[in-house]
Amino acid sequence: MNTAKTLYEADFDLWLAETVNLLRKGAIADLDIENLAEEIEDMGNNRKDALESNLIRVLQHLLKWKYQPQKRTNSWKVSITEHSLRLNKAFKKSPSLKPYFEMVFDECYQDARLITAQETGLDIAVFPEICPFEPVDILNPRYLPED
Repeated sequence: MNTAKTLYEADFDLWLAETVNLLRKGAIADLDIENLAEEIEDMGNNRKDALESNLIRVLQHLLKWKYQPQKRTNSWKVSITEHSLRLNKAFKKSPSLKPYFEMVFDECYQDARLITAQETGLDIAVFPEICPFEPVDILNPRYLPED
């Protein structure tokens, strides 16, 4: 029985520490390759999930800012800035995420549109089917749409 695999199932944090130790020692034959590959793949998926979450949050608050001017708050402005900065930091750490951002942009806008309609109580038709914001605007932490 593979000890590393057993450890993975019994104590994940200890498995991580042992895996790092084995990698540093070059003890490739002792590694739990199957679970290691899965964990590395999950790391990439987590980054993509975080990117989508931050993009949706920026879009939500930009929609509220544009279509509910009478209810604008500094918290919306802070959220736009914060999540735009998070996106920029993700691209700085992993420039290869930029094509993924472009690929999921429209889907994330549709998600943000639905969530914003539910959150505000406004009919979804209030928000255009095509995103009124350019990707470059989303990545500008100082961007606020005009009325």
